[in-house]
Amino acid sequence: MSDMTQQHSTIGEGDESPESERSSFPHPAWLQTAVFYEIYPQSFYDSNGDGIGDLQGIIEKLDYISALGCNALWINPCFDSPFKDAGYDVRDYRRVASRYGTNGDLVRLFQESHRRGIHVLLDLVPGHTSEEHTWFERSKQAEHNPYSDRYIWTDSAFHGYTMPFVGGESDRDATYILNFFKCQPALNFGFAKRDRPWQQTPDSPAARRTQDAMIDVMRFWLGQGCDGFRVDMANSLVKNDGDDKPETIRAWQHMLGAVKTEFPESAFVSEWGVPAQSFEAGFDIDFYLDWRWDGKGNGYNLLLRDVDDALDSRHDHSYFNARGGGSIHGFLDQYLPQYEESKSKGYFSLITGNHDTPRLAPRLDQRERAIAYGMIMTMPGVPFLYYGDEIGMRYRTLPTKEGGYARTGSRTPMQWDGGRNLGFSSAPGNRLYLPVERTPDAPNVTEQLADEHSLLRWMGLLVSTRHDHEALRAGSAFHTLAAPEHGRAFVYLRGSDSGERLVVAMNPGLHEEKIDLSVSFDDATGYHANEDGRAPLLLLGCQSWHRGELTMGPQSFAVFAVDR
Repeated sequence: MSDMTQQHSTIGEGDESPESERSSFPHPAWLQTAVFYEIYPQSFYDSNGDGIGDLQGIIEKLDYISALGCNALWINPCFDSPFKDAGYDVRDYRRVASRYGTNGDLVRLFQESHRRGIHVLLDLVPGHTSEEHTWFERSKQAEHNPYSDRYIWTDSAFHGYTMPFVGGESDRDATYILNFFKCQPALNFGFAKRDRPWQQTPDSPAARRTQDAMIDVMRFWLGQGCDGFRVDMANSLVKNDGDDKPETIRAWQHMLGAVKTEFPESAFVSEWGVPAQSFEAGFDIDFYLDWRWDGKGNGYNLLLRDVDDALDSRHDHSYFNARGGGSIHGFLDQYLPQYEESKSKGYFSLITGNHDTPRLAPRLDQRERAIAYGMIMTMPGVPFLYYGDEIGMRYRTLPTKEGGYARTGSRTPMQWDGGRNLGFSSAPGNRLYLPVERTPDAPNVTEQLADEHSLLRWMGLLVSTRHDHEALRAGSAFHTLAAPEHGRAFVYLRGSDSGERLVVAMNPGLHEEKIDLSVSFDDATGYHANEDGRAPLLLLGCQSWHRGELTMGPQSFAVFAVDR
């Protein structure tokens, strides 16, 4: 069809947000207005001059985060680790890594954040540990002990499996299954489909003990003041599970059910990418993950990263690339069915980037990123801003650090000012966790705060607009008004139960776009679109609205209030 419009109902009549269809554990109310800021702790701010970011550094920058408008944090793993995978190889779930500080520092971070109205999520890695974890040290012993079945072992040192495995590393007559690197033995949550005698069921005593161990970890930190967890690879716990992940869902229902009973305001974010499954498992938020295989991307990839080389702007066909992008249809064709299926059950959320994805800069220029951020901050769900994206930090090709490989270039030190090490650390340059950008035009916070036309100031306007309007809350209704198959424009409506309606319109292309809203607007809202001179609440570029026709200038973005 030539124009993808959603005209199923008038907003407010029959629409259900996650607040109106409750599971046994309601979503925490604070998520409706949350805007998350993701921090890679070793790269955020170094308070003691050793070249590595730390928890005290995060505390010292909380006022910056609050002023930006972000009222929630996701902190990448800060637990004790040998750091062969940047902390995703946990050696002790209950102890803060010494490079970041102490358990007391983390508790103080919770307290200082809460004093500013900021919630804090930690990163939970439940599928595997470091090979140096005490559990694994006990599990690999030849003599049977309470930890022998905490991990997945075969029945012979000479027998592997179809999954990655390692042998010859212990006295135990077995090989062990890996999740990713050699240093990350997989924890035993059981096998849904079993084809070897050594495989245990998901409801076996051993698998239940693993679940209970994760419950204890979550209870420990929630009891210290943590507000919840982002969960790494949440959909991959039970091995040989079906496409619908029934056994993994059942495992999470048990674990999250136990935790939410005790901590009902705790929030859980899954790295899952299938919201209907994630929400059935008990999660509150699921990311729209960035996937690209054999040159073909999923909806999120088509939106922001539709190219194999993160630095290749010329061949990039993502929607927000002004020169190479196409219609919004590629994104919507995949997003809308998932959103419609899950919108009453949880929050399907967009990110600017994260520690695993290439940064948008320099492939997308500042104007292209500004329009992209406009969409991310006005869509349904809970938005996530990756540290440094608000100033346009650039992806850089760097040697691998702590198992980062190609991801290393998105994990570089935060750029606070134009001084030594761009304000990240007072340490000598050769002692920094990763090198800072050395180009004369490297963006930084201080300069952009002083420039009213900067990307940082634009991001602040977007976040404050989101906070100021109920229609832009996480669960408020969403309808597509215009998405021409052969055009660049995208227009949608957000609406709250209180009756507030906002129209969000964008044109990331280089040519003017005219959109006839007279039919779709009236049908979706119950209001008329024919009045002239509608003034935008927020505008980048130029626009005009005349008798139901909206004209968006090249590379423009606008938010309009609808008269009530």
